[in-house]
Amino acid sequence: MLPHSRVLLFVASDVDALCACKILQALFQCDHVQYTLVPVSGWQELETAFLEHKEQFRYFILINCGANVDLLDILQPDEDTIFFVCDTHRPVNVVNVYNDTQIKLLIKQDDDLEVPAYEDIFRDEEEDEEHSRNDSDGSEPSEKRTRLEEEIVERTMRRRQRQEWEARRRDILFDYEQYEYHGTSSAMVMFELAWMLSKDLNDMLWWAIVGLTDQWVQDKITQMKYVTDVGVLQRHVSRHNHRNEDEENTLSVDCTRISFEYDLRLALYQHWSLHDSLCNTSYTAARFKLWSVHGQKRLQEFLADMGLPLKQVKQKFQAMDISLKENLREMIEESANKFGMKDMRVQTFSIHFGFKHKFLASDVVFATMSLMESPEKDGSGTDHFIQALDSLSRSNLDKLYHGLELAKKQLRATQQTIASCLCTNLVISQGPFLYCSLMETKNRRCKLLPLVMAAPLSVEHGTVTVVGIPPETDSSDRKNFFGRAFEKAAESTSSRMLHNHFDLSVIELKAEDRSKFLDALISLLS
Repeated sequence: MLPHSRVLLFVASDVDALCACKILQALFQCDHVQYTLVPVSGWQELETAFLEHKEQFRYFILINCGANVDLLDILQPDEDTIFFVCDTHRPVNVVNVYNDTQIKLLIKQDDDLEVPAYEDIFRDEEEDEEHSRNDSDGSEPSEKRTRLEEEIVERTMRRRQRQEWEARRRDILFDYEQYEYHGTSSAMVMFELAWMLSKDLNDMLWWAIVGLTDQWVQDKITQMKYVTDVGVLQRHVSRHNHRNEDEENTLSVDCTRISFEYDLRLALYQHWSLHDSLCNTSYTAARFKLWSVHGQKRLQEFLADMGLPLKQVKQKFQAMDISLKENLREMIEESANKFGMKDMRVQTFSIHFGFKHKFLASDVVFATMSLMESPEKDGSGTDHFIQALDSLSRSNLDKLYHGLELAKKQLRATQQTIASCLCTNLVISQGPFLYCSLMETKNRRCKLLPLVMAAPLSVEHGTVTVVGIPPETDSSDRKNFFGRAFEKAAESTSSRMLHNHFDLSVIELKAEDRSKFLDALISLLS
C-alpha cells in the first residue's frame, strides 16, 4: 500500500516512540518508502502539524499518540485519509477500534483491549429514524382510536428502551475509560512486524529492547508484563547473537553483540560511582529514605555490611579494584536483602560495541530521555528530539555519552528536588491523595495514597502543570484513574483546563483555578 506514496510520520517525545521510529525508518529504507518525520509533544502540536500537511499526504503514521482519543473528531480529516496508529496508551478510544476504514491500529494480537461489544455502544441511527418516521405517519384522530393508543404505548416503550440503553452505554464506557494504562511497547510491535517480514536486524532488536526498558524505567507496565516481554525478546537475542567458538575468536573489533543478563537496579552505575548511583536511583533513595539523617546513616551501614571501602565506592566504577568489581553484584544483592530491598536484581540486556563500549538498556533509556528533555538553550524541542534519535545509532556514540552526562545531572537534580520537598513539608495530605506544589507532611499512609503534583508552566499565561501519579504498591496494576478524575473536577468547577499531553493524567491548569479544582478533586475522590 505504501511504497508509491509519501508517508507522514508523527512521533511522540518518549524513548519507546523513538525506538519504534528507528525500526520503522530502517524498514522504509529497505522498501524505498519516502517519508517525512514530524516530532510532536502534545495534541496542539499534532493538530497544527496535521493541518499544515494534510493536503500533501494521504497516509499518516502515529507512534505513541492518537489511540486514546477520537482521532477523526479531533483532526477532522478528509474521507480518503488513512491513519496507522501504533500507540501504547490504553484504553483505545472505541471509535478508533470500530472504524477500520480510516484507522488501522497496529497492536499485538495477544494484547487484550477489553473493548465493549459494538452493539453496547453504537446504535443504528437509520433504524431510529425509521421508527420516528413511522411515528409521524400515525393514524389521524378521526380513525381508529385503538391504533393511536397502541402507537403511543409503542413510542413510550421505545423511548424508555432508548434511555435504558443510553444509561447502560454510559456505565459501560465509564468502566472502560476509567483507568489509563499502557500496552505492549511500540518498539516491540514494530520489531515483531520486521520479524514477520523477515527483515529484522540486530540493531532493530536492540531498539525493541530499549523501548521495553523505557516502559519499565518509567513504571508504565507491571513487573509480570515486563518479565513476559523480556522472555519474548530473549529468544530473539539468542537467535541473532548465537555464535560458535570458532566465530567468537574471529570477531571484528567493531562488532555489535547483545546479551541477556541479571543486573543491578542502579541507574548508570557502570558510568558513575557506586555511591552516586545509590544516592540518585529512585528505588534505593526511597528505600533508604536518603533525604533524612537516619537514611544517610542506613546507607553507611549498608556499605559497611558489604565490606566496601568508602574510597572505592566514591570513585568511578571503571576505576574500582577488579577483585571488588567481579563480586560486586552478589555482594550488593546479599546486603540489599538484609535491608529489605528484595528487587535489587533485575532481568535486562546489555550491548557491546566492539570491546570498549558496553551499555545496559537502562543506560541508553536515561541518556536518550535526557537528550530529549535537555534544558540546554542551544536548540529547539525538535533539535533535541533529533539529537536523541541520533544517539540511538551506534555511529553516534559521542552523543550517547553526552546523554549519559546529562542524565547524571538530571537524576541528581530530581533527587535534590524530592529531598527538598520532603524536608520542607511541601508534600501534604489532602485526604484521598497527597499533594505537592513546587512553588509553595510526611504521612504513614503515603505509600497507599496517590500523589498530585503541580509545577509552574508559564508565568506569562498564568498556568501550572498538574500530574496525577497512582500509589506505589506491590500489587499495583499500573492503572491511572487521574485522567477522568481531572476531567470531572474541572467540569464541575468550570476550571480552565487543557488536556494537551498524550498521557491524560497530565494537564495544564490556570493557576487561579487551582484551589477550587483541588477542592473538587478531594470531594470526588473522598
